[in-house]
Amino acid sequence: MGRDIFNHLNHAFETPLSNPVLIFALILFIILLSPILLRWIKIPGIIGLILSGVIIGPHGLNLLEKNSAVDLFSTIGLLYIMFIAGLELDMNEFRKTRHKSVLFGFFTFAIPIAIGYPVCRYVLEYDVLASIMISSMFATHTLVAYPVVNSYGISKNEAVAITIGGTILTDTAVLIILAVIIGASQGQLDQQFWVTLGISFAIFLFIMFGIIPRVAKWFFQKVEAEKTSHYIFVLSVVFLAAFLAELAGLEHIIGAFVAGLALNKLIPHSSALMNRIEFIGNAIFIPFFLISVGMIVDVSVLANGPTALLIASTLTIAAIFSKWVAAWFTQLSFGYSAAQRKVIFGLSSAHAAATLAVIMVGYRNNIIDENVLNGTIVLILVTCIVASLATESASKKVVLAGDQDEITSERNVAREEQLMLPIANLNNMEALLDFATLIKSKHSPHPITVLTVVPNNEMAEHNLQRARKNLDSTAKYASGSEMEVSVTATIDHNIANGISRAAREVGADGILLGWPSKPGIIEKMVGEKTESILNQTDTSLFMCHVDKPLVTHGRIVLFCPPLSESELGFDYCMEKVLRLSQELTVPVQCVCDERTEHALSDYLKRNKSSTRMLFSLHNEWDDLGSLRQYVKDNDLIVFLSARQGEVSYRHSFDGIPKKLAQVYAQYNRVLVFPKRRAGYQLDEYEDVSTAPILQRIGRGIENIFTRDKH
Repeated sequence: MGRDIFNHLNHAFETPLSNPVLIFALILFIILLSPILLRWIKIPGIIGLILSGVIIGPHGLNLLEKNSAVDLFSTIGLLYIMFIAGLELDMNEFRKTRHKSVLFGFFTFAIPIAIGYPVCRYVLEYDVLASIMISSMFATHTLVAYPVVNSYGISKNEAVAITIGGTILTDTAVLIILAVIIGASQGQLDQQFWVTLGISFAIFLFIMFGIIPRVAKWFFQKVEAEKTSHYIFVLSVVFLAAFLAELAGLEHIIGAFVAGLALNKLIPHSSALMNRIEFIGNAIFIPFFLISVGMIVDVSVLANGPTALLIASTLTIAAIFSKWVAAWFTQLSFGYSAAQRKVIFGLSSAHAAATLAVIMVGYRNNIIDENVLNGTIVLILVTCIVASLATESASKKVVLAGDQDEITSERNVAREEQLMLPIANLNNMEALLDFATLIKSKHSPHPITVLTVVPNNEMAEHNLQRARKNLDSTAKYASGSEMEVSVTATIDHNIANGISRAAREVGADGILLGWPSKPGIIEKMVGEKTESILNQTDTSLFMCHVDKPLVTHGRIVLFCPPLSESELGFDYCMEKVLRLSQELTVPVQCVCDERTEHALSDYLKRNKSSTRMLFSLHNEWDDLGSLRQYVKDNDLIVFLSARQGEVSYRHSFDGIPKKLAQVYAQYNRVLVFPKRRAGYQLDEYEDVSTAPILQRIGRGIENIFTRDKH
C-alpha cells in the first residue's frame, strides 16, 4: 500500500508536470512570490517573472513544458500588454505637444534603426530581414520609469510630455514595419502585397476608428447597469481587433494596440472598468506571458561560448547608445537642459513590452535565432535598471533647477483633498460615485466621505440602522474601482444642518450633491433644502444630474459668468473641470466674457494643462436662455454659479437649478458653487431667510403661480 501511495505521488509530481490544476497552482505561486522576493534586491517585477520562467521551463528545472494551454494564455497576455499600452496613452498630452512629439518620435525611431542595422548586419553578420527586425526592436521603448517622474512632480515637464507622445509614434511605426518584415520572410513582398496591405489596412482602420467607438458608445449607454458585460465587451473588441489585423495581413499585436487607441476616449483612466481591465491583466494574463517568455530562454546557450555573450552585450550597448543619441538630438533641436535630455533618455531607454512583442513574433517566424532571443532578455534586464537609475538622477536635477510642476495653494489643497458625498437617493448613488472618482485628486490619500443624514425623531435609531445597511452597498460598489470610501450616517433635526456639520468635521474641500427634486409649496415659500445647504456651507459645492454614461459626451460646455475668476474657490473648481476633461478625453468649450477668458488662459499656462479649451465670448448673462445656442446634443453642461452676496452673483441666478433643469432636461449637467470666505453663512436659527422675508414669500408665490420664461 505504501508503495502504491509513493507511486501515485511520484506520478503526480513527475516532470514536466501534466496535472492542469497543479500547473496552474504553480504559476499562481510564481506570480505571487517572484515580485515580492525580487523587490528586496530592486529588480523590476517584469524581470522577476521572466527569470522564474527560465527556472521552471524546459531549459531549467523542466517543471513545465510549452503546450497549447500555455500558448493560449501567453497569446492573451501579449495582446493584453499591447491593448493596455494603447488604452493608457494620454491623448491630451499628445495633442498639446504633437509637433515636438513627432520630431522626437522620428529621432527615437530612425536613429536606433540607423545605428542598429549596420551593427546587426556587419558586426553580428545577420541577414537583411533579421537585421531590420532587431534594429526596429531597438526603436521601441516602454515607459517603465514613468512612475519616477510622477513621484518627483515633473510629469508635466515638456520633456516628459514629448517622450510620451513619441511612444505612440515609434511603437506604431515599428509594428507596421513588423508586418512588412513578416510578409518579406514569406516571400510575399511584391506589388500585390503592398496594394493588399494598403487597402486592407485602410479598411481595418475604418472599422476600428469609425465603427467600433460608435458601437462601444451605444453599448455602454444601453447596458449601463451590467458592469461585467462592459468588461466582456471590451475583451471581445480586443480579440476581434487582433483577428481583423491578421485578416488585413498585419500582426495581431497591432490589432490589440489599435483597439486600445480606439477605446481610449471611452474608458476613463480612473473608472471602475479601467480598474477591472488592469487588475485582471496584471494579475493573470500579463504575468503568464512573461513567464512563458522565460520558458523559451535557453541559458545554456549563453554558456556555450563567447558568441552568445557577445551578441547579448552588443545588442544591449547598441540599444542604450542609440537611445542616448536620440535624446541628444532632441535636446539640440528644442534647447533643453542636460537634465531634461537625461529625463528623455531615461524614459525612452527601457525596453520591455513592445520589445518582447516584436522579438517573440520574429522568433516564432524563424527570422531570429535563440542567441538574439536570449540577448534580448539580457537587454531588457539591463535597460530597465539603467532607465530607472537615469530617470531618478535626472528628475532630482530637474527639481533642483526649478522646473518642477508649479504647485499653487489650490494644488496643495488637492494633495490633501477631502470630498464629501451626501446620499439621499440610492438610485443615483452609482452615478455620483463615478463622477466623484473621476474628479478626485490622485494625490489625496483621503477616502471619499459618503454621508446620509437621518431625521431626529422617534424612528431615528431604526432609520439609522437602515441607512448604515444601505451605505454598505455604496461601499461595495466603490470597491469595484478601488476608490476608498468612508461611510457614515448621522442624526440631525435638519438635513442641511447635518450635512453642514459633517462637512466641517471632515474639513471637506468639495461637496457633491444630486440634482434637487421638485420642491413642494412650503419649500418654495420658506427655502429649499439645497438652498439651505448652500447658505450653511462655505466649501465648493457640485450639484450633479448624471443619468447618461459620462463617456458618451463629445465635449464639456463650461459657462463662466463675469467675475467668476474672482471667486475664492475658482481655481479648485477649474481643476475639477479640467480633470474631468482629461479623464473623458474631451475638449472644453468655455462661454465667458473677455476678462474671464484672459484669466482662464493664464490658469492653463500656469498649471501646464494639456486640456484643449476653446472660448466663445458672451455678455448677456441676465438672459440665461440665450446660452442655449452654445449647446450641442452630446455635450456635458457645467455652469459656474455663485452663492448670494458673492462678487459674481447675479439676480438671474435665483432658482438656477430649476431654470437649468427646464432648458437642459435631457442633458447631463453640473452646477458648481465655488468656495467662499468663512463667516458668510447664516446663523443656524436663520434657515428661513436670506433676504427680507416679504421678498422671499413674494418670490415663492410667483414660483407657484407663474412659469419662469427660462
